[in-house]
Amino acid sequence: MLDGHFFGRRALAIVIDNHSQEAYFRSMQSRVSLEKLALRQMATVSMIDWSRLADPEARRLRELGFDEGVGVEVLHRATLGKGPIACRIGRMTVALRRAVAGAIHVSPLSPAE
Repeated sequence: MLDGHFFGRRALAIVIDNHSQEAYFRSMQSRVSLEKLALRQMATVSMIDWSRLADPEARRLRELGFDEGVGVEVLHRATLGKGPIACRIGRMTVALRRAVAGAIHVSPLSPAE
């Protein structure tokens, strides 16, 4: 079958929606780690790499409300390159280690959003 694959005796058609595919690739290109997000830039959490975090760190992020789709903003970075990052999530301001912030991937929002 030219437009699909056979699984057993049934054919599975593969449909590619070009508009959805373009939006997906645009979001992938604009995704950055929270560690590298510009100051005062609003963003949405697009993915958290839980495997890069120790269990207590992952639990703390979940308890603070970090999850996909949540709005976040970087408020301040320590002056030394390895210091913590202050972020706003909802109405809370939290400090995150840079390694933890590096495991959180965000999609920056345009000013109109």
